[in-house]
Amino acid sequence: MGKWYEEAVFYHMYPLGMTGAPKMNQEEGTVHRFEQLYPWLDHMKDMGFSAVYIGPLFESSTHGYDTKDYKRTDRRLGDNDDFKCFVEKAHERNIKVVVDGVFNHTGREFFAFQDIQKNRENSRYCGWYKGLWFGGNTPYNDGFSYEAWRGCFELVNLNLQNEEVKEYLMDVIRFWITEFDIDGIRLDSADCLDFYFMEEMRRRTSEWKEDFWLMGEVIHGDYSRYIQDGQKMLHSVTNYELHKGLYSGHNDHNYFEIAHTIRRQFDQNGGIYRGMRLYSFVDNHDVDRLASKLNIWEHSFSVYALLYLLPGIPSVYYGSEWGIEGVKVGPNDDGMRPAVNLEETLADNPHPDLMEWIRRLGQIHGKYPACVYGEYRELLLTNRQYVFARILGDQAVVAAVNNDENPASVTFALPVGGKEYLDEVSGEKYSDDQGLVTIELKKYGCAVLCTPAQEV
Repeated sequence: MGKWYEEAVFYHMYPLGMTGAPKMNQEEGTVHRFEQLYPWLDHMKDMGFSAVYIGPLFESSTHGYDTKDYKRTDRRLGDNDDFKCFVEKAHERNIKVVVDGVFNHTGREFFAFQDIQKNRENSRYCGWYKGLWFGGNTPYNDGFSYEAWRGCFELVNLNLQNEEVKEYLMDVIRFWITEFDIDGIRLDSADCLDFYFMEEMRRRTSEWKEDFWLMGEVIHGDYSRYIQDGQKMLHSVTNYELHKGLYSGHNDHNYFEIAHTIRRQFDQNGGIYRGMRLYSFVDNHDVDRLASKLNIWEHSFSVYALLYLLPGIPSVYYGSEWGIEGVKVGPNDDGMRPAVNLEETLADNPHPDLMEWIRRLGQIHGKYPACVYGEYRELLLTNRQYVFARILGDQAVVAAVNNDENPASVTFALPVGGKEYLDEVSGEKYSDDQGLVTIELKKYGCAVLCTPAQEV
């Protein structure tokens, strides 16, 4: 079998929001909110998640991406021992831990930037930042200007071509690995990072920890540029292109949008990302919650079926497994990052059927290697029905989804002949004795037909 990250199903946590930590880091001492997150590990295990992406974690001024100390857990969450305990508890449950790495920029409270504020041209850190000019100014009236991430002047762009900066950040990564035993890093704003910097990171992390995983946040453009041949740079990037299709294809009753994206990306005959494993999601801490994006809430079931069964590494954002709503209002992301009391929510779960469905999808994903390694093949496509297969040798998993408000019959050829297929949803069995098979889909319904599970 392959690497852990190829077979993983991720759970995504935004801890500052989950724990209700204050938006401004003005705590005089450490507050041990991390303890609130420990019970979530049992929830992840129960739901079938094998990895957690958690972050941002390290000491920052506000939302977590304006870092002021790379080697300290944010005091609003706890101390380094608290996070170390979280990782240990995760590993005891066979859950891998991936954290945010914010290497494109720092916050204004980072020591190097504060030294420039104090010593101006005489600071030894003038080369650490991009576009530093002592003839300019900023909205903060610094008396000098600098390059900021997307014009957000609380985020100061680092100069990754500076050897001292590069070595500092590499030391930070090694610290995270040796101090906390993390299993991977999600690179914030990877589309802003220098390629040689990511190549060096890949080389060193591979030496420091076997099977260490690097995944980049990339929104637009050619994702393959960041993965290249799979050996030199990142292992994976965020699949924002598929993310958009998963909800809009349902809202518009247009499965052609989703199928076109998958053909373009993963088709066995010419898919531009064929053989690559992109990081798939339906929502996260930066985009509106799925329950707020769908016109018809019941489409959640088929959306998650596609998330788990189409090519990619599936990820579920905390709380979305029971249909939390939340939208971005202007620049305010709070709606997508709410505080959640896990025990109270599970005791009064608003959508236990959705949570059970996602748990079931996790079981199917883990049971059938074709869900991970199988080639994609489209079997049937209309605006409102979509059937595809994942094929691995003589094993096949066939997914059929219906976005219509009425039941539908779909007829198609099973991709691997001479096999009996079990529908993991209804329990019905099918064979291709007649050459074609017809199945009945409920309104907004799904079917998952699988050949007998086997080790590969």
